[in-house]
Amino acid sequence: QLQIVESGGGLVQPGGSLKLSCSASGSTLDNYILGWFRQAPGKEREGVSCIRSRSTNRFDADSVKGRFTISRNNAKNTVDLEMNSLKPEDTGVYYCAATSATVRCLTQQGYDYWGQGTQVTVSS
Repeated sequence: QLQIVESGGGLVQPGGSLKLSCSASGSTLDNYILGWFRQAPGKEREGVSCIRSRSTNRFDADSVKGRFTISRNNAKNTVDLEMNSLKPEDTGVYYCAATSATVRCLTQQGYDYWGQGTQVTVSS
């Protein structure tokens, strides 16, 4: 059974950077599609970035293109989300999710495994 845990959230000023990590136990993350999602207060959860299994093919939401980068670190069995030029509207709880199914990876449907989330707050 795959278990995933997010880390790296925190408080950062606008224009700053944070790196989130999604670590796994019970299986190898490279075999799964990995997605990062976020939920702002009072809003629905939305897809941010995702990466295909056994691949470097990735997709980003329009709102984060050019600022966020998702990548695999197979040596550490993690998937990281490097977030730069952060804006207040990036504030929210960030979740990592994984699936071995064929899904549209920026949508929530089909993801089997979810972490508990990590809070990201962008504020001066």
